[in-house]
Amino acid sequence: MRLLVVEDDPMLGESLVTALRHMSYVVDWVKDGQHALNALLNEDFDLVIMDIGLPVIDGIHIIKELRTRGSELPILVLTARDSLQDRVTGLDAGADDYLLKPFELDELTARVRALLRRRQVKSEAALVFGLIRLEPNSHQVFYKGEDVSLSRREYTLLEIFMMRPKQVFTRQQLEQAIYGWGDDVGSNALEVHVHHLRKKFYPELIRTIRGIGYTLMDSPKTSAND
Repeated sequence: MRLLVVEDDPMLGESLVTALRHMSYVVDWVKDGQHALNALLNEDFDLVIMDIGLPVIDGIHIIKELRTRGSELPILVLTARDSLQDRVTGLDAGADDYLLKPFELDELTARVRALLRRRQVKSEAALVFGLIRLEPNSHQVFYKGEDVSLSRREYTLLEIFMMRPKQVFTRQQLEQAIYGWGDDVGSNALEVHVHHLRKKFYPELIRTIRGIGYTLMDSPKTSAND
């Protein structure tokens, strides 16, 4: 899961990024509304945590812009504005949840989990591709009925592929999904993760489309008893 933190307070922003990365999320952080809007319109995120009182462009404007464009991205608003009208304004603009400053990190992370669960309602059923079964609720993966241990990024890649098994994904799409802006990404890092998935399942699992990217191959004609 890739999250965007939009917060101009350096100490709070750093605390949020550290806490969320500790929970194994990919987290990017911007400190003003213009950079936030650019990122949200041009890259894919699973959830945004947004302060309202931002430099350049305020958070309410960003929320309205996203909703006008049809975005269903979950938005958790952070603000020190504690009046009822401020809360109503934020929710009416399209925010999904509202958390007043100061707050406990445990409450924020609980709300993040709740919003992500809500977004995943349609995908909470197990994903099945041939003899591979992925359980989104428990983050477990099984092959021929046996539990397969995957790293966080391997799991994320496999989930992306299994959610759209016929789609060809570009390198940029996959790298954006598993790495944050500040991550040190080697030139062959994505290939390494793909190689590990092929090794843990079967070599033909992921097909390389030269010059474009990767896609899932049809699963081999075997049975769980093989």
